[in-house]
Amino acid sequence: MPPWSSRSRTTIKDFYGAGQEDATRTEPFTVDTDEPPVLLGENRAPNTVEYVLHALAACVAGTIVYHAAAGGIALVGVETTIEGDLDLQGFLGLDSSARPGYEQIRVTIQVTGDFDDDQFAELASLTQYSPVRDIVSNPVPVAIDVTRG
Repeated sequence: MPPWSSRSRTTIKDFYGAGQEDATRTEPFTVDTDEPPVLLGENRAPNTVEYVLHALAACVAGTIVYHAAAGGIALVGVETTIEGDLDLQGFLGLDSSARPGYEQIRVTIQVTGDFDDDQFAELASLTQYSPVRDIVSNPVPVAIDVTRG
């Protein structure tokens, strides 16, 4: 076993939203990540880019559900399928022309419920309000400070 591990654990507790601190969380959530064996991991948890895809799928689906409920559109189900193209040569620094992240992400959303064609068109346009879609679609400044421990 090498002296390093691809596994990571993050705890998430504090949440500030809707103009106030949410104090209802008494215990933090714990999120683990790992890599598959081909990337020297043990496959004990999803990897970080799989979490990004999950976050995007959950957010666009949730956005549709919340907006449909607010607009009085009755949904029975929302099913999201998501996949992305990632060139590991970019991540590993082996090809400077390859991005380290996804080249493209494809999302398919199947909605079922009691709605007409106009309401369906409205549902299809709602993903524009997804915060995670916005984050992955538009450049966001990220400040990273690496320090010695």
